[in-house]
Amino acid sequence: MKIVFPELNNNQIAKEATNHFPEITWLTSNTLDEAAELVKTGEADSMISGLDYSSRDVVITYKNHIPLKSNFFSSCFIMKRPSDNYHLTLADCGINKLPNEEQFYTIVEDTGITHQIYFNEQPKIAMLSYSTYGSGGKNPDLERIHNVINRIKENHPDWLIDGEMQLDAAISQEVAAKKTTNSPLQGSANILIAPDLNSGNILYKSLERFGNFTAAGPIIQGFIKPLADLSRGSTVEDTISTIDVITKLLERN
Repeated sequence: MKIVFPELNNNQIAKEATNHFPEITWLTSNTLDEAAELVKTGEADSMISGLDYSSRDVVITYKNHIPLKSNFFSSCFIMKRPSDNYHLTLADCGINKLPNEEQFYTIVEDTGITHQIYFNEQPKIAMLSYSTYGSGGKNPDLERIHNVINRIKENHPDWLIDGEMQLDAAISQEVAAKKTTNSPLQGSANILIAPDLNSGNILYKSLERFGNFTAAGPIIQGFIKPLADLSRGSTVEDTISTIDVITKLLERN
């Protein structure tokens, strides 16, 4: 397995994190463009960057050089809470600001696939909203959610998906018993889909800061290879977690 990490020679966090993965052949480059070309040509299996570059620069580089396999690209975070081994996958927390229905469908589908591959478990997808089963009244945003749910059910009948629903109904069995009695999720969602980038980004940072979750990613989905966009504030532990996700996606896909 070969992964290109442009910052590797000049960033101590990158050096320390990659030392935990001696089985990987690590490549580096002088620029983001050069690194992305290695993925495009197949010389590298994936690319991880962002410790010394803005998310905008990293994502634009991916977009300009690496072919898509989906109709759109998106991002997800793999969230883990070490104290009780609880985990979730969140999307989209880093790319699509106000996704239309087609973008929204691709976000859900690609995130379900990512979760299924990485955790080797059935996707249980909650489409989050301020409303549960129409309690918030009629709204075009809720229509979009319902249309996506119907399409996912048709194309992925082995997945569980439900909504629209509030966060507590998605992850609490006690609340689900009151609000969503007939839901296939029963308060046990393992994938949370936010309706827009504002709520998605706030959700992941809240879980990280207040819920004692670690966040791997964002994992960039929709390209021919799984990619990652680290934050310039990422720690060694964050970087190790992100590398772990990328390697597992490459191994199991």
